[in-house]
Amino acid sequence: MATCHGALRLQLASAPGQIPAADWDALLALQAAPTPFMRHAYLQAMHASGSAVADSGWQPQFLALWQGDCLMAACPLYLKSHSYGEYVFDWAWARAYAEHGLDYYPKALIAVPFTPVPGSRLLARSPAWRQALLQLAVAWADDNALSSLHLLLGDEADLACAEAQDMMLRDGVQFHWQNRAQLQPGAADWHSFEDFLASLAQDKRKKIRAEQRKVAQAGVCFRWARGADITPQDWQFFYHCYERTYLEHGNAPYLTPAFFADMAHTMPEHWLLFIAEQDGQPIACSLIGLQLDATGQPQVAYGRYWGALRRVDCLHFDACYYQPLQWCIDHGVQRFEGGAQGEHKMARALLPSPTVSAHWLAHPAFADAVQRFLDRESLGMQDYLQELALRNPLRRSAS
Repeated sequence: MATCHGALRLQLASAPGQIPAADWDALLALQAAPTPFMRHAYLQAMHASGSAVADSGWQPQFLALWQGDCLMAACPLYLKSHSYGEYVFDWAWARAYAEHGLDYYPKALIAVPFTPVPGSRLLARSPAWRQALLQLAVAWADDNALSSLHLLLGDEADLACAEAQDMMLRDGVQFHWQNRAQLQPGAADWHSFEDFLASLAQDKRKKIRAEQRKVAQAGVCFRWARGADITPQDWQFFYHCYERTYLEHGNAPYLTPAFFADMAHTMPEHWLLFIAEQDGQPIACSLIGLQLDATGQPQVAYGRYWGALRRVDCLHFDACYYQPLQWCIDHGVQRFEGGAQGEHKMARALLPSPTVSAHWLAHPAFADAVQRFLDRESLGMQDYLQELALRNPLRRSAS
């Protein structure tokens, strides 16, 4: 059994695989908000597949603090040459730097590549180790003359640590569905999708039923597969849809086929795939991530990727929201996170959920300017959340 005594050692890893997976995952399990996307296998697959590497603008510089043989704190730290794949947008800050003849890139980023899922980022055995880890990250960014350090979508412990470090906090919002017991403590979860629909305001309920009816009338039906039941052919079809979605928007996909092949091999239990079929042929799919409890039961679902080969009215809503929500209700899942942005998700009963990120800028004048911007933005976000609260799709008795 490892001892937590001995010399203190700082490790700066240029690849996730340089940190032992068992130590990383054991530390992740101690955190308040672990997600499957912070697991060692997920981060290693990002790197090994060529998706998040220096050539794609994501140069790993993972920080790890060891005491003897014990991993005391660690975080996924990247040196970034752009701001793609982050979902907390700082392009305007980069432009302002450029207009003043300053380099914004490279910058330092504590985040999960291409994954806008809130959760623990600063993995630590105690608040003191978490603080020491972040202090070292800021010092590393400063010593390397980087413009900034950004901690994206962290949990409460991360953000408290960042605030103590005098980092600037930035408010955001995502849209998450919660099962009834989460909304009404003491109440039972919804027992069926129809039961859930009955809790919605009449106009929202009618809209969802009408959208599902359009999909059914087009002759589309759905099947789902989870874990090892997702066949290699299913994964191949998924990637075809995923790639096509990016190409239709004029971009190459962030993730390579090798990444998903790795997921199918190392983390199959964390994936759920919905496939839409028409005339006996697959035409669309949506891939859902799953957070499991200690017994292996899914507790949280995450909408991740979608794509279609044929256009069917309302198919996106059914594949990405209604089918996953029905599955969540049938399997006792407590929360479904719909990903970044998307005010339209409220009509599907995904309610506003505040998010926070933290930022350190080396240049004092720019830091002051950004702080003033964030103060204004925060006030605007408060007004926006109040406006959204007035549009709650749940009937008053249900919310």
